[in-house]
Amino acid sequence: MKKLRKEDINQEVFDLYDDYAHNKLGRRQFIEKLSIYAIGGLTVPTLLSFIMPDYLNSILVPADDPRLYSDYITYPSPKGGGDIKGLLSYPNDAETQLPGIIVVHENRGLNPYIEDVGRRAAVEGFISLAPDALSPLGGYPGNDDDGRTMQRQRDKNEMLEDFIAAFNFLKSHEKCNGYIGVVGFCFGGWISNMMAVKLPDLKAAVPYYGRQPSAEETSSIKAPLLIHYAELDKRVNEGWANYETALKNNGIDYQVHFYPGVNHGFHNNSTPRFDEAAAALSWERTISFFKDKLK
Repeated sequence: MKKLRKEDINQEVFDLYDDYAHNKLGRRQFIEKLSIYAIGGLTVPTLLSFIMPDYLNSILVPADDPRLYSDYITYPSPKGGGDIKGLLSYPNDAETQLPGIIVVHENRGLNPYIEDVGRRAAVEGFISLAPDALSPLGGYPGNDDDGRTMQRQRDKNEMLEDFIAAFNFLKSHEKCNGYIGVVGFCFGGWISNMMAVKLPDLKAAVPYYGRQPSAEETSSIKAPLLIHYAELDKRVNEGWANYETALKNNGIDYQVHFYPGVNHGFHNNSTPRFDEAAAALSWERTISFFKDKLK
């Protein structure tokens, strides 16, 4: 059988995976519904192996990249108890203090993709911190299914406080110049929006396909926003119209981009929802935005 391509897969399969990844379907239901599309020589195991993350072959900046210092640190969790573990990365050759970026994971903990994004940011000349909100429960368990289950055990507002604590940790770090932004994906997109709500001294926020704050919450935002959405992501996009109205009503500095023909998660290069062109363009915009705002 020829190698599967994204173009060979019905869009409804991606929609099913989105429901599964966001806890609207259990694994058994997901597989049962997926079996409808196991036709013409396709099997359920083949579809599963194709659509699930492949972290091993998707790392762009390896953990031992000689250009970087990249290692784990801990800082106290204000709400969850114990310490939060995070990956701290910055260029080895930095001779001055650097602007900082908090990198916020999806709804499954600090997996290899998010660690890689943290290192990608560091390669661009930033000091990045990618925390693991699952730390009070033992940390990312090594697979996304268990990670999602674990993350459901934590209160989202307590996790928000953990990421705010990451901002404070990074702001006081000797390698950081105090100018800090945040980028987050999915759940991390909501965290990015909410950090802009909660932190008047946040300098920039870049939510990727994240849920939006309420109109009342939006009125507190001071940071400029660069907002990325996927055209096919109806679940998240339905909140945009109200968010846009609130942003305009409050005179908030924002840019928004809808990437045509792509799915939620298009930046994540470990799954077939990845879209190379949209991911590259959005990341180029993100880095340019941070370089402009974090100074």
